[in-house]
Amino acid sequence: QHLGNRCMQLVAARSIASLFILEFTMSWKAGLSRHLPLLRFFGCVESPSSRGLMQWYKTNYHELKALNPTMPLMMRTGENSFPAVTTELDFSRDDLIQFMLQTEKFKNDNGTIAADRVEAANAYLKTDWAAIRRERWSSPGLDPAKPYLNENQPDWKDDPQVQSELALYLELKGAADEQLAVIQSGPDKEFERAENGLLMCQRVDLWCAGPAEVERAVQHLTMLGKRFNALEPDFPEYINEYYPGAGDMD
Repeated sequence: QHLGNRCMQLVAARSIASLFILEFTMSWKAGLSRHLPLLRFFGCVESPSSRGLMQWYKTNYHELKALNPTMPLMMRTGENSFPAVTTELDFSRDDLIQFMLQTEKFKNDNGTIAADRVEAANAYLKTDWAAIRRERWSSPGLDPAKPYLNENQPDWKDDPQVQSELALYLELKGAADEQLAVIQSGPDKEFERAENGLLMCQRVDLWCAGPAEVERAVQHLTMLGKRFNALEPDFPEYINEYYPGAGDMD
């Protein structure tokens, strides 16, 4: 009797574990479109190196499409195509600068760390953007970030009243612009190459990968999407930015 009870407990435990695994699998697959706008799979139909990717795609396509009907799940094949999966991640400028700091991308021509650009990057990350957005509207009737403002009103900064009302905005925005200019002043297109390197995080190469590795790659991209993408609207409790309408619609 004791042995029978023990067997029933093991069966119950395995059933609970199976249900948990099934629920976890369904949960991340059902949430795919909440974090990623699309998935692109690349492979070669005739190449053994793409066999695992092709198998995973064929096995999971209908389930993923049923759970995410509006999400594009594209397979692009070509002769000798390198197997991979890619998506689109909404990296911000702050994400790029943090990436450059963490990977020590700020280097001088002799290979040493560029202390001036590192200092500017750390200062830029501390910019109070909320204050800049708030102070932007401190001067009634004037938007200092309006396109072509300097061309249409080249003397707007000379107005003493405007200088007084936008003093904090001009100080914060000017400091951020100066810091960004220093950050982007690296040799050999340092900033552009770092941006391209960060964008490569949107891709996972899957040469000779099995179906389990393909699934882990998709889960990895989903976690990145959860961190960097904001596909679900998050409406603020109140309006925190105001953009005036076109003048000819008054």
